[in-house]
Amino acid sequence: MSNSDRHSVRRVVLPSGRTIDVVYFEDVAPPETIPAADSIEGLHVCPLCDSRLVHPVSFAGDGPDRWEITLQCPNCGWLGDGSFDRELVDELEDELDRGTKALVRDLKRLVRANMEDEIDRFVHALEADAILPMDF
Repeated sequence: MSNSDRHSVRRVVLPSGRTIDVVYFEDVAPPETIPAADSIEGLHVCPLCDSRLVHPVSFAGDGPDRWEITLQCPNCGWLGDGSFDRELVDELEDELDRGTKALVRDLKRLVRANMEDEIDRFVHALEADAILPMDF
């Protein structure tokens, strides 16, 4: 296994109480400082490659309404950190929720399609007398 294949998964609990699983790769460069909040399209957008899949890898409270967050882009491997107000963190959580809902929706479609395919194969096997009592 090469260095680029080594990774670990850690569950991160967001400030709202929601959880996400984050994959860490060992050969990632140290974090950069994220640009000022007024120049950020959203914390979920990578400043290098414009990917909209940036996710938090760590965070900690930084006062009553601020969060110190380290973010990572799964496309280009960018890693950055900064201190952000609650509004930006809430927007990031909303974006993570939208992504989670999209993944769950796609998973349900895939499961349904696979089940339909299995049912079709089972029906064809029954019609062809290819299923015997000893198969059960």
